[in-house]
Amino acid sequence: MKPFGARFRLRLPALPVRAAIIVGLAVALPSATAKFAPRESRDIAGTEALLQQAIEEITRQRFDTALVHIDSLLRQQPNFRLAHLIRGDLLLARVKPISAMGAAPGASGERVEDLREEAIARLRALKERPSDERVPRYLTQMAPEQKYAVVVDTSRSRLYFYRNDGGKPRLVTDYYVSSGKAGAQKQREGDQKTPIGVYHVTSVMPKAKLTDFYGSGAFPISYPNEWDRRVGRNGHGIWLHGTPSNTYSRPPRASDGCVVLSNTDLEALGTNLQIGLTPVIISQDVQWTSASELSSERKDFLAALDKWRADWESRDTDRYLSNYSRKFTSAGETYDSWMRQKRRVNEGKSWVKVQLANVSAFRDPGEKAMMVVTFDQQYQSSNLSNTMKKRQYWVNEDGRWRIIYEGAA
Repeated sequence: MKPFGARFRLRLPALPVRAAIIVGLAVALPSATAKFAPRESRDIAGTEALLQQAIEEITRQRFDTALVHIDSLLRQQPNFRLAHLIRGDLLLARVKPISAMGAAPGASGERVEDLREEAIARLRALKERPSDERVPRYLTQMAPEQKYAVVVDTSRSRLYFYRNDGGKPRLVTDYYVSSGKAGAQKQREGDQKTPIGVYHVTSVMPKAKLTDFYGSGAFPISYPNEWDRRVGRNGHGIWLHGTPSNTYSRPPRASDGCVVLSNTDLEALGTNLQIGLTPVIISQDVQWTSASELSSERKDFLAALDKWRADWESRDTDRYLSNYSRKFTSAGETYDSWMRQKRRVNEGKSWVKVQLANVSAFRDPGEKAMMVVTFDQQYQSSNLSNTMKKRQYWVNEDGRWRIIYEGAA
């Protein structure tokens, strides 16, 4: 039996010009000479690169060369349904003009629409891949021990993977992902939405302990976090995970709230995830900023954090409490009860020393102006010493950063 695609290795005659419509390029790309951002070296001979090369050839109306790339892609990923659809349209266009993607007789309308949405999402990512000068606004400060950070854009069906380069985020690569069937901003159990916020990878679940539905494995994340619980959001089981063995990728909106990658991409990503450390920041629409603007925001916020630390050391309770929002809560404490307790504690101390290490600070993409801060705190006083990992949520009120929640991380 001949291998799949073997009979199409000869040079094919030029296809009708209207075949360019088969992948929705009239909508997705500005012109037949669209320029694509360069991919990382890992993709030079990989799935994304071959798909990109095929699309570029289609925009130039070199359909026979596009088919060569698609066939090569399918030899690597024979269960890539979108590539099969593009291949079918390219072949069908040899014998008749095609006016829409998925024009083969008998194709399921719903299935074709799913693949059409995936094609548009992938093409949009190729057009809009961020330059090295643009970074997500959320990555304010990565701790030295955090080697990488994950940023998900649900509206673009894209996961961006950043390396901690001496405290500065550097884009390593990006991946196509699927997210919740009902969109983003999860509120309750079973709403089929993906949460928006700042989370962390909490564990790893190997393939052997899961059904085939989750593919190569899963990485649970910390939804619901402290802020989710405070505002009444619930649910559980939000993971980064793979796809069933018979499916290379899923439509952009296909999960019950999880972030889903192809098995190949999950395996590549998973080798770099640090349990308990790697932040997973999920946004509905990533806000991009320049490195200089991010540096300025980092400087301003870290100054506020250091003021809180210094005010605590001063034992001036009013100075210390000025760093807290009147809406503050912590482990059942309100601002008023917190104030009374701090005044009582400070009266019994002759000196206080506070040191912070491994500070991370990430803007919450779901709130207008909120920072999620985690650090190692070493506290010493005249009658007590302890060390803990602490998490705080800061809000910007009237132009000033104040703490609205704090507790053990």
